[in-house]
Amino acid sequence: MNNKGKLWEIEAAKFLRKKKYKLLASNFSSRFGEIDLIVQNKKYICFVEVKQRDESSIALPREFVDAYKQQRIIKTAEYYLAYNHTDLQPRFDVVEIYTKDNKIKLIKHLENAF
Repeated sequence: MNNKGKLWEIEAAKFLRKKKYKLLASNFSSRFGEIDLIVQNKKYICFVEVKQRDESSIALPREFVDAYKQQRIIKTAEYYLAYNHTDLQPRFDVVEIYTKDNKIKLIKHLENAF
């Protein structure tokens, strides 16, 4: 992971904390893949993929979370849940970060993205 990617994940975690989510893990990896952020609120444990794109990009950040990437995240989440019991409902979210000149313009939290 490059430093910029790490920076966007930190910003996404801050954004989610403001929305009353508790950070459980960041950059959780297994042999199946990696999950950027694992957070929880009162009802859900959320496995979050963070994607950043310049606001002039021709594609939305969420479009870079393709079916292959989704399957890797799901498998990694199953692995996480096998070793970290919770009664919370799992959910898969995407946090989109739109930037211009490497400055954040907008952050969108897509709940239940896949």
